[in-house]
Amino acid sequence: MSKQRREAILSGMSDHIKHAKIADLGYVEEINEDNFYIPSEAEYEDWDEDAEEWDISVAKPGLWENIRKKKEREGKKYKPAKKGDNDRPDPEAWKKAQSEKDFKPHTMYDKDGKPHEAKTYKDHLDMKKKGYTHDKSKAAFKYENPKTGEIFTYKRKGNYKKDGTPLVFKGVAAEYQGRKVQLGKPFLTPKGPKKRSVYVKNDKGNVVKVNFGDPNMKIKKSDPARRKSFRARHNCSNPGPRWKARYWS
Repeated sequence: MSKQRREAILSGMSDHIKHAKIADLGYVEEINEDNFYIPSEAEYEDWDEDAEEWDISVAKPGLWENIRKKKEREGKKYKPAKKGDNDRPDPEAWKKAQSEKDFKPHTMYDKDGKPHEAKTYKDHLDMKKKGYTHDKSKAAFKYENPKTGEIFTYKRKGNYKKDGTPLVFKGVAAEYQGRKVQLGKPFLTPKGPKKRSVYVKNDKGNVVKVNFGDPNMKIKKSDPARRKSFRARHNCSNPGPRWKARYWS
C-alpha cells in the first residue's frame, strides 16, 4: 500500500472518529410535554454562564396546560419521557405524523379558546400560523375592568377591551404560577436521558433543551480549571453556538 493511500485511510478514520465523538456529545430537542422538566435548586450548577429566568406558562401557555394535564393524569408516576421511549417519538416519526398524508379534520382553538374547524390540511397550517392550538386549555391571564371591577381571563397575554374600556392586566392564574426555569444554567439529570441538560435559546429565539454528557463519566466540568483542560484536549477553542451540545460538553 502506498504512503499516500495509507495516509488517506488514516485521515478518513480520524474524521469518522471525530464526527462520532461529536455525535456522542449529546443532542438538541424542542420542548414538549414529554421532555419538559423543572429542576430543583440543588440540581442546578453554576458554570459562570449568563443565565435568565424563563416562565413556560407565560411563553407557551398551551404547552404548559398540556404538561399540567399530563401531571394530573399520571400523578406521582409522572416523569419526562426519555428519547426512544414508546410515548416519545423521534423527530422523524413526529414529522411524519404531522404530514398531509395523515391529516384528519379536527378542531383547533384561537387565543380566546373559541373553536374553529380545520377541514383541510391547508386550514390546519393557516390556523397554526395564527397561533391556534389543538388544546382547549384553561385561561391563564387575568384582566380587570377598572370601571366595574369585573375579572376576565384569557389564554394569551395581550391588550383587551370590554365595551370600549381597556382592561388592566392583573397577573397569572394561580395554577400557572411558579413554572420557571433558568436559561443558560445546566442542571443534573440523574434519570437521563444524558448526564446534564440545559435550556437555551436557539438561533431563532426559541427555547430548546440541550442534553449532553456521558452519565458513566465523572468529569468535573463545573470546575473552571477542569473545564479549561478538557476544552484544550478536545480542541474546543471554538465550541460552536450556545444552543448545541458541543458547546456544553
